[in-house]
Amino acid sequence: MSNTLSLKSYRLLGRSGLRVSPIALGAMTFGTDWGWGSDEAESRRIFDAYLDRGGNFVDTANQYTNGTSERFVGAFAKGRRDRLAIATKYTLTSDPTDPNAGGNHRKSMVRSVEASLARLQTDYIDLLYLHAWDFTTHVEEILRALDDLVRAGKVVYVAISDAPAWQVSRMQAIADLRGWSPLVALQIEYSLIERSVERDLIPMAREMGLGVIPWSPLGSGVLTGKYTRADLDIGSGAASAAGTRKNIAAGNGSLTERGLAIADVVKSVAAETGKTPSQVAIAWTLLNAAVTAPIIGARTMAHLEDNLGALDVVLSDDQRARLEQASAVDPGFPHEFLARPLTRSVMFGETPVPQRA
Repeated sequence: MSNTLSLKSYRLLGRSGLRVSPIALGAMTFGTDWGWGSDEAESRRIFDAYLDRGGNFVDTANQYTNGTSERFVGAFAKGRRDRLAIATKYTLTSDPTDPNAGGNHRKSMVRSVEASLARLQTDYIDLLYLHAWDFTTHVEEILRALDDLVRAGKVVYVAISDAPAWQVSRMQAIADLRGWSPLVALQIEYSLIERSVERDLIPMAREMGLGVIPWSPLGSGVLTGKYTRADLDIGSGAASAAGTRKNIAAGNGSLTERGLAIADVVKSVAAETGKTPSQVAIAWTLLNAAVTAPIIGARTMAHLEDNLGALDVVLSDDQRARLEQASAVDPGFPHEFLARPLTRSVMFGETPVPQRA
């Protein structure tokens, strides 16, 4: 069973003492540069409404809507900056023709942070994420550069997004051993459609002290119930953030026969609870103890109000079981092997041994 919450039900972010709301406001929809976002007036209404409800956790990135997102957030935050926990990211390239304008390395990081500070009209970033693993830069370079930014006062906390579990855990161990700033959050795709992160990323985050921040808790909009099997004719979608939301849902691998089947179960549970499918899908992510705050990407005030209604959803054990049965993923090796009765028998014999949570 879940307990109803509010945006003022602040939670600690990972091992840090930073208090954040249980739903983060995603600002990737701020700006019309990519063809499907909100204009400045609507973005400001969404931002103000979120803050008026007690929300304090805002998520953006250096290249969301080509920098417009950060500029809007900076303008909207004037006069109340210190009340907010603003998260942004580096890694995405600011110039496709420059080999050093993107990636995880120190030059990319430092230049990106300086540009973000200017767009956000602030002198510090509350939470800086490495946006995506580039399989190129040594972890010591990344960790030391992040720590230097913290020591310089330009960044308060550091975090990571979209990276392999083994690499994140390695980085956290190195940071601890060397006294560098630890990672306090892990941003990953997590929804009823994308549950493979339960194999290693989420357990790793709990063990290593990172709060999990799910992006796309609505499965690129598929879990809202707005798509049907007739929409499957779009194919795999294009490899671009620009275009339509339907194109992105297909490109992210969410708009599939499996995704639509899961959405059908979400709609069924929503009808039983008197809530919307979006609210049920977001509420389900909050049931995971490792999750600090899912990110919602509202393009209209109606979307915001609907998504925030997830805080009032209470799911029965049966409803949760049905959702999880419909969306189950193979745990894979070694998890399935270690859970087998034979394996546990040869380890522990006839003595029951409880597993640590």
